[in-house]
Amino acid sequence: MEQRVLGTTGITVSSYALGAMTFGSFSIGDHDESVRMIHTALDAGINFIDTADIYSQGESEVIVGKAIKGRRDDVVLATKFGLPVGDDPNTRGGAARWVKRAVEDSLRRLDVDHIDLYQMHRPDQHTDIDDTLAALTDLVRAGKVRSIGSSAFPASEIVEAQWVAEKRGHQRFRTEQPQYSLLDRAIEADVLPTVHRHGMGVLTWSPLAGGWLSGRVDPAAGSATRAAWGGMFDREDRDNQAKLAAVEQFAELAAEAGVPLPTLATAFVLNHPAVTSVLLGVSKPQHLASLIEHSGFRLTEDVLDRIDEIVHPGTNVRQKDAFILTPVIQDKRLRRR
Repeated sequence: MEQRVLGTTGITVSSYALGAMTFGSFSIGDHDESVRMIHTALDAGINFIDTADIYSQGESEVIVGKAIKGRRDDVVLATKFGLPVGDDPNTRGGAARWVKRAVEDSLRRLDVDHIDLYQMHRPDQHTDIDDTLAALTDLVRAGKVRSIGSSAFPASEIVEAQWVAEKRGHQRFRTEQPQYSLLDRAIEADVLPTVHRHGMGVLTWSPLAGGWLSGRVDPAAGSATRAAWGGMFDREDRDNQAKLAAVEQFAELAAEAGVPLPTLATAFVLNHPAVTSVLLGVSKPQHLASLIEHSGFRLTEDVLDRIDEIVHPGTNVRQKDAFILTPVIQDKRLRRR
């Protein structure tokens, strides 16, 4: 398994990281099966595990904690905070009050004394980033967190956070975790160049575009969760029809290259010079085994040129799939003076 340095943290991580969103009631309810999958990943050389407090309402963190028991020193452990974990409006976001409570909850569920990478899951338009960074800095100084990062931040807010950290003497975000795939390339236009300039590590998620690049004929088949997401998998949607056409071309390209489509998709993400690791969010042991088996596959210039012909660099096939949104789009009140 290839190893890379995570930005300027000095931490070496595997180019494949294991995403733990599927562990727990969201997808894999059997804890023993989840633990076995985590051990399979660790035994294959994957040393980077990413979870979040919201995944299965904390159950994912509990499972990860069980799996790394006795192997903690071999794991670079990442988790996230910020998305709502309850009905109480104060159990979300980046307010210092919540940040300091959330990290204690995660440490307890993970059953560890520190977190290697603590990430803000989404920007919080209601909290000054200065306050959030100050709280995170306290956690680093207390030894509860080693490094901090952001997730799904637009380029403008990445820059703002870096500027505030420098001016106020806070710890700065050392990593960013964006969505990135063959079908979702918008971050190539601004996010990836921005993080690259700031020396940030990049941990990407959804390399299979939520299942579109999994190789299944119907990406929503067999998944009640995907079926419930509606528009993202609506075959009557014109943009989704364009996605289907692109997927067919990518499948042909993968066959010509002699690898499964998911291998082509993950290799594409890892090829970008700004990307450190790609998250594998798998729900079946055989899917994980296949990706690990082909982890050494690399794209040729000819294949990369073909990919650019199918989906133009810096664009998403379906813009509504983007998870990085500007404040103007998120909050209609900003239309008013």
